[in-house]
Amino acid sequence: MNQELIDAFVLLLIGMITVFTVLALVVATGRILIWAVNRITKEVPNIKKTAHSTLQVEQSITPQKMAAIVAAVNIVTKGKGKVTNIGKVN
Repeated sequence: MNQELIDAFVLLLIGMITVFTVLALVVATGRILIWAVNRITKEVPNIKKTAHSTLQVEQSITPQKMAAIVAAVNIVTKGKGKVTNIGKVN
C-alpha cells in the first residue's frame, strides 16, 4: 500500500476513536449528573388545582378526543403509558 493511504487510514482511525471517546464521556457525564440531581433534590409536590378549572377541562374534552388521546399515548409508548389525568398546562 501507498504510505499516504496508510497515513489517511491512521488519521481516520484516530478521529473515530476520539469522537467515540468524547461521546462516551458526554453520555457518562449526563447519567452521573441526572443521578446526582435526583439524589439531591426532593420530589416536587403536586399543585392542587381548583375544582372549577378541573371541571372546565373535563367538560371540554369529548369522548372522541379522549379516545384519540388514549390511542396516541398507547401508540407512542407502545402500550407502556397510561393516561391518568388530562389538564391544561399554564
